[in-house]
Amino acid sequence: MIRKAPVSMIMTEHVITLGKKDSLEKAEHLFKHHRIRHIPVVNNHVVIGMLSYTDLLRLSFADITDDFDSPADVMVYNMFTIEQVMKRNIVTVSSSHSIKEVAEILATKEFHALPVVDNNILVGIVTTTDLIKYLIKQF
Repeated sequence: MIRKAPVSMIMTEHVITLGKKDSLEKAEHLFKHHRIRHIPVVNNHVVIGMLSYTDLLRLSFADITDDFDSPADVMVYNMFTIEQVMKRNIVTVSSSHSIKEVAEILATKEFHALPVVDNNILVGIVTTTDLIKYLIKQF
């Protein structure tokens, strides 16, 4: 295991993002199509929030079906905006943070993904799954 290895070694660089004006239907489609669980919400590449698949599940029946346009979900989604549902004031890390520092943050907080931000611009995302895959490679 490389001591002080930067999180840039394991982060996902090409991040799927949403804007605060995007629809929750679009968010559900992105979650299901890309098989991801967290999407940063950005404004001009600056992270303003985070939407998780769990946030959507609290509102909908998204986990019951693979359909993207369930009438019940569409009705519920039209009642809320991404800006209302997303988490605000999120923790971010820079690409030079060590993997160990990121693991410590994720181990002590109640979330499972961190946007990676350099000079206020989103450059990646790191998840608990990325950490687990990294650890598996070490053995």
